[in-house]
Amino acid sequence: MFTEAFQQAVEIIDKLEEHGYDAYFVGGCVRDLLLNRTIGDIDIACSASPEIVQQIFPKVIPVGIEHGTVIVRHKGGSYEVTTFRKDGDYSDQRHPDDVTFINNIDEDLKRRDFTINALAMDKHGEIIDLFSGTKDLDAKLIRAVGNPRERFMEDPLRIIRGLRFASQLGFSIETETLRQMERLINEIETVAVERLTNEFSKIFQGEFIQNSINYLIQIQGFKHLPIFSNEYKLFERIPKPLTAFYSFAEVIAMFHYLEEKITISDWVKAWKCSNQVKRDAMNLFEAISYFNKMGIDSWLIYRLECCNFRSFEHLIELLFNQPACLKSLYNKKKALAIQARNDLRIDGHDIMQIFPDKKPGSWMEEVLKKVEYKVVMNELNNNNQHIKEWIRCHPPETN
Repeated sequence: MFTEAFQQAVEIIDKLEEHGYDAYFVGGCVRDLLLNRTIGDIDIACSASPEIVQQIFPKVIPVGIEHGTVIVRHKGGSYEVTTFRKDGDYSDQRHPDDVTFINNIDEDLKRRDFTINALAMDKHGEIIDLFSGTKDLDAKLIRAVGNPRERFMEDPLRIIRGLRFASQLGFSIETETLRQMERLINEIETVAVERLTNEFSKIFQGEFIQNSINYLIQIQGFKHLPIFSNEYKLFERIPKPLTAFYSFAEVIAMFHYLEEKITISDWVKAWKCSNQVKRDAMNLFEAISYFNKMGIDSWLIYRLECCNFRSFEHLIELLFNQPACLKSLYNKKKALAIQARNDLRIDGHDIMQIFPDKKPGSWMEEVLKKVEYKVVMNELNNNNQHIKEWIRCHPPETN
C-alpha cells in the first residue's frame, strides 16, 4: 500500500513511538493515498513537542517551531513533523493568536479546513476519520470541518483552497460550505497577496480547472481578486474548454493577450510575482503574438525559451485551436544555426572595423539584430567572412 517515500517516513513514526510518543500521517498525503493520486509532501503529526522532536532526530530544520512544526531530514527526504495542537482565536485571520500543544490527535484534526484533509493514518494503514472524510472522498465532495463559517473566518484563504481542491480533484463543493464561501468571499481581500497567488496558481494548474472557475464565477470571487475586480470582465473572456496551465506566467500571458490594456507589469505588481515570472510571461506573450501573425518559424522558436515550450503549446491550442508538437519544437530548437546571439561569428569589434569612420552607437545593435535574424532564418551563414560581406552590402542607415 505504501510508496517508498511512505516506507521511509514510517521509520520516523517508529522512532517517535520508540520514545513513547504517538505519531500519524495526516492531511493531504493520506487523502491522495486513498485516491491513488501522486503523493506530494508527507506530513506527520505527533504528541512530541518540537523541542523533543529536535532531540530525537539528528537533522531537524525548525521552520515553524512556534506553531509546533519542524522539518525532519531523513534518507534524503524532508518530512514536516508537527505537534498535535489546538488553535486559539484567529484575530489576524491567518495565524491563531495562541497554540496549545496537546497529546490527543482528535482536537488536532478538528482545526483542519476540509473533511478530506482531516484524515490521519497510523503506520499500519489504519485510518482515523472523525468527520466522515472518507465518505466525502467516495462522494467526491469538499466539505468544511464543522462550521464552515468559523473555518473561513479563521482564515479566508481556505475559500480559495476549497476552489483549488475543486480544480485538482474535480470534486463538488458541499451546499452549506459553498453558501458560506459566497457569503464570506469579500474576506479574501484581507489575505496577503502572496498567499493568494500561491493558491490561485494551483487552481489554474488543476486538471479540473473549469470546475473551479465555474464556482469562482458563481460566488463572484473575481470581484475581490487583484486585477480581476476591474471592468474588463476577464473571466467571461476565457476560452473554453479550459484545460490545465503549467505556470502562473502562462496565466498572465493569456490574460494580457485577451486584454492588452492591462500590462504584464500590472499583473506582476498586483499579484506580487517574481522577476522570473515576469520574464516568462513576456516571453510567452511575445511568442503567441508572433504566432498569430507568422505561425511557427525558426525566429519564434529561437526567441522562445525552452522552459516555456509546454506553456506555448497549451496557449496556442487554447487561444487559436492550433496544435503544436512539443517534440518538434525541441528538435527545431536543436537544429537552429545558433542558440543565442553570443554564438554569432561576429561582434561589435568586427563591425567597428568595417565602419572605422562611424562612432559607436545604437546603430551597432541594429546591425547585430539584423544579422542575428538572418542567421537564425538560414538566410545567412554563420561565418565571419560571409557576415562581414553581408554587412558591407547592407550598411546601416545614416541619420
